[in-house]
Amino acid sequence: MANELKPCPCDIGDRFDYGGRGQEVEVEHIKAYVCKPPASTDKAVIVIHDIFGWQLPNTRYMADMLTTNGYIAICPDFFVGQEAWKLSNDWASFDDWLKTRNAGKIDKEVDVILKYLREQCGAKKIGVIGFCWGGAAVQHLMLKNPDLKTGVSLYGVIRFFEKRFSLLHPTFFIFAEKDDHIPLEQVSLLEQKLKENCKVDYEIKIYPGQTHGFVHRKREDINPQDKPYIEEGRKDMINWLNKYL
Repeated sequence: MANELKPCPCDIGDRFDYGGRGQEVEVEHIKAYVCKPPASTDKAVIVIHDIFGWQLPNTRYMADMLTTNGYIAICPDFFVGQEAWKLSNDWASFDDWLKTRNAGKIDKEVDVILKYLREQCGAKKIGVIGFCWGGAAVQHLMLKNPDLKTGVSLYGVIRFFEKRFSLLHPTFFIFAEKDDHIPLEQVSLLEQKLKENCKVDYEIKIYPGQTHGFVHRKREDINPQDKPYIEEGRKDMINWLNKYL
């Protein structure tokens, strides 16, 4: 079960026995994990990590899952060398830590990664997914970046979001019913604002009984009763990308 005393238990799962199928590269000033499918493709997905950073095995597992579904996947270090959050850190210092890692200030890095995907990987259709901190970053990008085709925001912390709702691209929002960090009232308000302001396709889906971080837990069998919802969330994410990329 999630430890609900923690502000952001994104790391749930067996994290230590998964090495990844891709490779680490350097793209200008950014380190990144890249995984490519065996067959050539012009479709790519940028994976935006949570507070635990680009090296979290859970997140690399998700990047590899995208690759097995035919996408080039890249997970850059959007903290750009600053330390990721550690479970051993004092949660009282979290807000100060977060001030130097703004999910709404990743545009320079995204432009570098888009250039790399186009010029080095042959990508023409590029989408983005993100978890928690990265989910908030996805909404930010869907509001302003014309070069991305679509996005999936997974339990993006709503209090990080900009108060704008005119999305440029189709966006899928995944939320957990029992997420201590994202009250359902906030999700309802987001839905209302999107209904009033959004001119592109979007969907908000709440998964019953789930807690923060559920889709990118690596070992579904930790909570067998959650397995169907974890699988459903992953399938929904892939189906959304398939539809719009």
